[in-house]
Parts: sequence; C-alpha cells; structure tokens
Amino acid sequence: QVEVVESGGGLVQPGGSLRLSCAASGSIFSIYAMGWYRQAPGKQRELVAAITRGGSTKYADSVKGRFTISRDNANNTEYLQMNSLKPEDTAVYYCNADGATTAGFKFDSWGQGTQVTVSS
Repeated sequence: QVEVVESGGGLVQPGGSLRLSCAASGSIFSIYAMGWYRQAPGKQRELVAAITRGGSTKYADSVKGRFTISRDNANNTEYLQMNSLKPEDTAVYYCNADGATTAGFKFDSWGQGTQVTVSS
C-alpha cells in the first residue's frame, strides 16, 4: 500500500506565494509520474501540473509561468511552488503518484487534499 500526504496549503493574499509538498510512502519500488490536481467548488478536478521521473513537466495553461513543479526521486516527494496567486487558484489541491510497488503491482494513489485560498 502506498500513502500520499500533502502539506503546505493555507490562506494567501492575491499576488502572494505558497509552496505545497507531497510525500509518498509505503512499499514503493518506483514512482513514474507525480502530479498536482485541484478542484474548486462546483467544478471538476483538473490537472495543474505533472512531472515524470526523468523530470519532464507539463502545466495547465492557467498556471504556466506562475507555478513550478519539482520532485525529489530519492525521497519520493514532489513540490508545487505557486507564485502570483490569483483568487481563481482557490481550490483543494491533491497530490497524485503513479508507480509500482516492491511486489510488482501498479499503484495510482491520491492524497486527501490541502486547501488553498487566495483572498484579500
């Protein structure tokens, strides 16, 4: 079993910054890709950013140039640096990890989410 835990959310003023962290733990052999998703009230969950084990990244158009995703493969962690935050970035942010366990099974694990609120 693989557990994923997010941290770092909170309340920030427009234009401010936050850094989210995500740690995966358990019987992990390898994590192929990690990603951040978000879900605002009344909206569907959407991809914010993703990163492969090799470091390739992709971003939602709405966050390009403002958010940066990174990961530490040795520690099975990922980060999302969010700058120039806007009220429309307000959402619950979820971490996702996709990989294989030491027993050879694939996993696709989600965290419980962390609230990000951008408001003055």
